[in-house]
Amino acid sequence: MLETRDRTAGTAVRARLPDGRWHFQHGPIDLIIGADGDAAAVDAASERAWVRFQTVLSELVGELRWLRSPVEEAASVRGPVARRMVEACWPHRKQFITPMAAVAGGVADELIGFFSDEPGVTRAYVNNGGDISLHLAPGQRYRVGLYADLGRIKRREGSALDGDLEVTGEMRVRGVATSGWHGRSFSLGIADSVTVLAATAAQADAAATMIANEVSVDDVAIVRKPACELKDDTDLGERLVTVDVGRLPEHKIAEALERGAVHARRLCELGIVEGSVLWLQGNVRVVGSAQLPSV
Repeated sequence: MLETRDRTAGTAVRARLPDGRWHFQHGPIDLIIGADGDAAAVDAASERAWVRFQTVLSELVGELRWLRSPVEEAASVRGPVARRMVEACWPHRKQFITPMAAVAGGVADELIGFFSDEPGVTRAYVNNGGDISLHLAPGQRYRVGLYADLGRIKRREGSALDGDLEVTGEMRVRGVATSGWHGRSFSLGIADSVTVLAATAAQADAAATMIANEVSVDDVAIVRKPACELKDDTDLGERLVTVDVGRLPEHKIAEALERGAVHARRLCELGIVEGSVLWLQGNVRVVGSAQLPSV
């Protein structure tokens, strides 16, 4: 599967996949990068992205104290990825949010710029664990697969998609992100998954986190624990995060999804997101852009 490796930058590694895509990995950052267009242009953009990638983690670690703080306390960060994270989270500051809510999307956005700035690259994506930044020239498009339950990925229960959406070069969308209680990060809500389309991956990442937090009800089938008991260095402190969701009655599912949908509609009205798909125990709400699928 992995053909070549480059360990010239400490612990940062890269590998060329058999289909021509790149896998970049450094600590918790794990990227799959694909691009189409003139071969020389794609190679040049990939090399510049690799050079930049090797410095990203150390920059973030250097400002981690502020990035794990409420976003209002992080306005003075200096790194370009850190600033992008703060900017994406800033519209949500009336509720608790730290810039870490946009870290995966922020990193993806940083690297996609090398492809969008390179003449001859017709389309490209940087996929950071499911949070995706896109470059699309006019007339180009990508189809993005949807999973209703992120837990299926962890459990390795097949690869069949539950739906898909199309992003075209004529749309404002250049970022796709997904959050939910089964995901890589903690969630205050009970959504199996919330996928968001936005102008950037960082914006989509932050919004998906906040919408997923709103998909919530009280029920004895829901188990929550303080985040700090589950992970020592969490930015959520003692806030209760979801660790299990049993089968819920239909009216509770509908109530939880509607709470999330109300928040998603408000973000659409404010121009922060373009659309969202919310899933909970086989039920779905689609909000916003007509380009989202009928699922």
